[in-house]
Amino acid sequence: MPAPRVFLGPTLTLVKAVGRGQHHFTPMRTNALLRRSTVALALSALLSLHAAETPDTSAPKGPQAKGTDPEIVGEEVAVLTFAPQVPPPITRQHATKVIVKLEVIEKVKRLADGVEYLFWTFGGEVPGKFIRVRQGDLVEFHLQNHPTSKMPHNIDLHAVTGPGGGATSSFTAPGHSSQFSFKALNPGLYVYHCATAPVGMHVANGMYGLILVEPPGGLVPKVDREYYVMQGDFYTTGAFGEEGLQPFDQQKAVDERPSYVVFNGSVGSLVGDNALQAKVGETVRLFVGNGGPNLISSFHVIGEIFDRVYQEGGTISAQQNVQTTLVPSGGSAIVDFKVDVPGTLILVDHSLFRAFNKGALGMLKVEGPANLIVYSGKEVDEVYLGSAGSPGDRRVAGLEAKMKSAIATDPKIAGLTKEILIEKGKRVYAQTCFACHQGNGQGLPGVFPPLAKSDYLMADKDRAIRGIIKGQSGPMTVNGVAFNGVMPPVMINDEQIAQVLTYVRNEWGNQGDVVTVDEVRRVRAESAHQ
Repeated sequence: MPAPRVFLGPTLTLVKAVGRGQHHFTPMRTNALLRRSTVALALSALLSLHAAETPDTSAPKGPQAKGTDPEIVGEEVAVLTFAPQVPPPITRQHATKVIVKLEVIEKVKRLADGVEYLFWTFGGEVPGKFIRVRQGDLVEFHLQNHPTSKMPHNIDLHAVTGPGGGATSSFTAPGHSSQFSFKALNPGLYVYHCATAPVGMHVANGMYGLILVEPPGGLVPKVDREYYVMQGDFYTTGAFGEEGLQPFDQQKAVDERPSYVVFNGSVGSLVGDNALQAKVGETVRLFVGNGGPNLISSFHVIGEIFDRVYQEGGTISAQQNVQTTLVPSGGSAIVDFKVDVPGTLILVDHSLFRAFNKGALGMLKVEGPANLIVYSGKEVDEVYLGSAGSPGDRRVAGLEAKMKSAIATDPKIAGLTKEILIEKGKRVYAQTCFACHQGNGQGLPGVFPPLAKSDYLMADKDRAIRGIIKGQSGPMTVNGVAFNGVMPPVMINDEQIAQVLTYVRNEWGNQGDVVTVDEVRRVRAESAHQ
C-alpha cells in the first residue's frame, strides 16, 4: 500500500500566522516552533489515517461486545417441545446461558380434514415450539430461515426488554441465520410471533408460540401434568370445511371474519387420539396462549373449574375458582385445576359458534374411578309435562304426523359412489357433530340422543335433513328412550348435509341409502315456506 499523503498547507499557514502574532518570539525560536508543530501535525495525521484503515482489534465485536454477565453460570441448549407438550420444569438454582435455535419453515399442512393451508411456522408446526427458561438466564437466540422460504421473517418475543422484542435484530432472509441475545428479566408466560411486514399476515399464517420465563424456584404449586394450548384465527378464501388448498383471504382478515378458529393449528388437533390425558386426582396446568391475530379468547373447560388463574400470563394467581378466563390476542393465561371424576372434559372458546362451527374445541380425557358424591351421573329419567302438557302432546303429534317412509332414490350422487360420500361425510361429522354425538355415535345419556342404531334417525330421511337445516326441539323417543332438548341449525352447505347424513345412516349399525344433494335442496325449499 502506498504511503498516505498528508496535506499540511492550511495548517502550516495558521501556525505561521500565529507565530507572526507573537512578537516576543525570536525568529529562531519561531522557526523551531514551526518545525516542531509541522512534525507533530504530520505524525497526528499519519496515525489518524492508519487508525481509519486498520481495524481496531482491541474492541470486541459481535457476541463478545456485550461483555460477561457475572450472574451466569455455565450454558445449556434449550429443550423445545411441540404443542401440546411442555419442556420439563427447571430445577437448577442459578441463571445460565441458554442457547435457543428456532427454524422458520413455510409448508403446506392440514387445517381440517380435506383442507390444506400454506402455514408459515416456527419449527414446522403451529404453534411454534414451547421455550422454557429461568428468570435471569442469558438467552442466545438463533433464528434460521429455511432456504425454501419465499419470505423474510423475524421474531418478536414479548419476554424481551429491547427494541422490537428482538425483531429489529432478527430480520432474516431465506437461507440465512440471525443471532442476538437477551436477558430474561421478568418472569411470566409470554407470546412470541413474527413481526415482519405485513405483520398481521405473518401472524395469521401461524407464526406464533409461547416462551415461559420461570421465577427462581419455579411455578408454585407443583402440578402433575402440564400442557400447551394456543388459539389462533385463520382466514381462508373458502368457507369452513371447503376442501382443497385454501389461500389466505386478506379482506376477511381485515374485516375480522375468520373461517376457522382453532387450538394448536388445526381442527381436531386435541380430540380423539390427540386428546390431552389425565388421571383422577391429578392436578393439571394449562399454558394457554392466543396468537390471534384478531380475536380474544373466552377460554373454558366444560366440566371443570379453574382452581387458580394467572391472568394475562403473570406469575401471581390473582383469581381462584374461575369458570372462564379471557385470553387477549397476543396474550396468555395459566390455569390450574384438579380433576376429581373420570370422563371427557371439553376445552372451548366459549364464544360458542367458534367452538362448534369453526373448530375451537379440544378434549381432556380423564381416567380413573368414579366419585358418585362429586358427580353422580344421571339418577332419574322420567316424563315431565309441567302445567302445559297438552301443547307438548300436540308437538309430539305434529312430529309423528310428519313421519313417512324412506324415499327410494337413485344411489348415484353427481357421479360419486356411496363409499366416497360416506368418507366425505365422516370428515364433516368430525368437524361438526362429534362433540355432542361423540365419536362412536352414542351421544350423551339424557342430553344428546344416540345416532348409533337409531330408529329415530332411520325412520324419516326428510326429517333428518330438516333437523340439520332448521334445527330441532321438543320431545322425541330414540331407541325407546325419551329426550327433550334443542338442536340448533347446523351451518353447513347442501353437499355437506348430504355427505354427513349418508355417513351417519350407514355407520354404527345403521344401514341406509344415500342422501342426495337434490333431496337436501328440495327439503330446504319446502322448509323455507314452513
